[in-house]
Amino acid sequence: MARVRAAVVAAALVAALAPVTFGGAAAVAAPATTAAVGTTAETGTVVQEGGRLTVPAGEEGAVTLRFTATLPAGVQGPVTAVLRLPDVLVASAGGSPVSENVIRSTCKVNGVAYGACLWDMPFVRAGEEKDPPSLALPTVTAAGTLAYAVTMDADRTALVLGHPDARVELKDGTGAVVAEGTVLLDFVPGTPPPSRRGALHARDKYGVLWRYEGTGDVTRPFATRKRVGGGWNAYTAVTPLRSPTAAGGGDLVARDKAGVLWYYGETGNPAAPFAPRQRVGGGWNVYTAIVGDGEGGLVARDRDGVLWEYVRNDFGYYGYSWPFAPRQRVGGGWNTYNAFTKSGGYDGILSRDKDGVLWKYVRQGCSPCAPFEPRLRVGGGWNVYTAFAGTAELGRDENPDLVARDAAGKLWLYQGVPLLTPGSHWGTAVPGPTRSLVGGGWNAYDLMF
Repeated sequence: MARVRAAVVAAALVAALAPVTFGGAAAVAAPATTAAVGTTAETGTVVQEGGRLTVPAGEEGAVTLRFTATLPAGVQGPVTAVLRLPDVLVASAGGSPVSENVIRSTCKVNGVAYGACLWDMPFVRAGEEKDPPSLALPTVTAAGTLAYAVTMDADRTALVLGHPDARVELKDGTGAVVAEGTVLLDFVPGTPPPSRRGALHARDKYGVLWRYEGTGDVTRPFATRKRVGGGWNAYTAVTPLRSPTAAGGGDLVARDKAGVLWYYGETGNPAAPFAPRQRVGGGWNVYTAIVGDGEGGLVARDRDGVLWEYVRNDFGYYGYSWPFAPRQRVGGGWNTYNAFTKSGGYDGILSRDKDGVLWKYVRQGCSPCAPFEPRLRVGGGWNVYTAFAGTAELGRDENPDLVARDAAGKLWLYQGVPLLTPGSHWGTAVPGPTRSLVGGGWNAYDLMF
């Protein structure tokens, strides 16, 4: 009996130490407590090349994420892989906080191109549970090392993804994890699309209107000027209603010397941004200043210093004439100001008083109510400028900006900084405390908007 027991024990030891094969290849079997049949006992590594990758969220082209996965010996394919971000996307009021194609990617493995690889970007609402965003990488044959190259072309909405430490996980044909590691990404502001970049218009002494489109780079905020057309010296006042953009957006009104107001609609064509003019009406010479109010309408100051509001009325509601409803009195005392401009955003106007102090009037955003909240002091010293104009975003921070020309003809850029209006839930932006030089020679123009 003792010999029988010894033989059984010896057989068990031989079986435990004997090699097993996976598709003809020999490997040492791992104890059942560490790996199931058909898997390896080891887990390989994933190593990113070049350190943390900066991914511009904007109009820039794609950047390439490169990493190498080292697999343990004996892995059987096919090998699948996924790159997974750490955080879920929380739904905004309108649904997903990112666009449908927020990141466009292509993939290569060991130099072989696999074409487009698709991101899954689920978003969660209250009470839901979903996986965080992930990218399915190509399924490939097992190899000792797998070198991945993944391009990433991200749009502006990718900024919500932040600075993730993403996990890469590779699995063998049985579904067991055979390699894993971390890749580091930084989604940073990129060049805004043309529809979000501002544009500045300037009229020279010959009546020619020139257009400067924003680049999205505050170190060179404007592209080379483009000629819009001549004849603009027929007007004594011009004001945008909606802010001009590099995409050809933004409409305006212009008052001629006879006091007739004309409307120029937007075309969406940067080469010819304004549609043929349409007559609004006469009698506008009673006003000493007119300026867009931030919501497509305008406000106008008469000779007595009374400010009047003309609410935008695109569709002729309630029998009102196009494009404005009948004027409504805002209040008196506006002769204290000697210059106005529309804010580059949608939230009101900027006014400079006779002491050189710049004030911001934020739109109330309610009806019926006074058009503006109590004014906000931006700062003093603005009487050094002979002209200034609010613009849509010229940088990459989503805030409207402002340019100002001094007596020497130098143009300065003030980037907008966000503020919260006291006693209000409405956010706003005002010109920041520092300026940067755009360039000289701007005294060639007698009007900027």
